Amino acid sequence: MSREITIAPSILSADFARLGEEVVAIDQAGADWIHLDVMDGHFVPNISFGPAVIKALRKHTKKLFDSHLMIAPADQYLAGFADAGCDVITVHAEAGPHLDRSLQAIKALGKKAGVSLNPSTPLSEHVLDRIDLILIMTVNPGFGGQSFIPAMLSKISQARSMIGNRLIDIEVDGGVTADNATLISKAGANVLVAGSVVFKNNDVSAYAGNINAIRKACSHV
Repeated sequence: MSREITIAPSILSADFARLGEEVVAIDQAGADWIHLDVMDGHFVPNISFGPAVIKALRKHTKKLFDSHLMIAPADQYLAGFADAGCDVITVHAEAGPHLDRSLQAIKALGKKAGVSLNPSTPLSEHVLDRIDLILIMTVNPGFGGQSFIPAMLSKISQARSMIGNRLIDIEVDGGVTADNATLISKAGANVLVAGSVVFKNNDVSAYAGNINAIRKACSHV
């Protein structure tokens, strides 16, 4: 099932000194979703921000907040991210032993539930009836600006085949550019996370063009 392309700029690459203004800028530049990379310095080797920052940003846009929790454990923090205004809460399959419980908890909070898979983590069909989104990492998580791993294209295609007609978004995070967006969307992804390529040089005047270049590349599929 073909789904409309969604561009979700990751604020991990934004200017943190003016984060509220950056969110407004990418909203006005045509972002569909706002992607929130939450890192704990434990599950991944970096620390970013938490619910308090997200709650402060919520007033700056009405766009969907797409939170990607690279934290372990995650369960005790889910309510905090829901209260902060996240619309989609995605947890990593590798972050704990009870993935189904985490997904059920997200749903119980009234939010859309996502599961993220690291490059070395295989797809598993048993969670597909429990999720709204599958996030395929196309770099090893922890840092922005990494290069896309081409071998992940086959994983995206496999996910599309497994999902079939289920209304599940396939999101790709890591190394997305206008140069590879055609291949990514052709493989079956419909949500493309882009950080450094959108926020390059933190030139606000270029954000719309950077987003549109990715969207245009996807239109060739």
